[in-house]
Amino acid sequence: MKPNLIILFIYIGLTFIMSLISLSLFIKDKNLAKSGALRIKEKTLLGTTVFFGSLGALCGRKLAHHKTDKIYFSIVIYFSLLIQVGVLALLVYLCF
Repeated sequence: MKPNLIILFIYIGLTFIMSLISLSLFIKDKNLAKSGALRIKEKTLLGTTVFFGSLGALCGRKLAHHKTDKIYFSIVIYFSLLIQVGVLALLVYLCF
């Protein structure tokens, strides 16, 4: 197996896991906001978004209707998604 292919599989796996974590954090924070409990920090939500979780953040934001009025969340999510898709495209290109 080519080393680039291994890197691609690791990248996809890491992106999948972080997206699930990011999705669950956005949904959990929305539920905490409804109940008035102690919330998840915004830098935690944005951190999971930037570190491979942009797809999950985007889905969590849409599903839970959470942080939709925050412009900087939109910028971070879409910019991170653009970079992560670009890296994925580059890895696929290098593998095939």
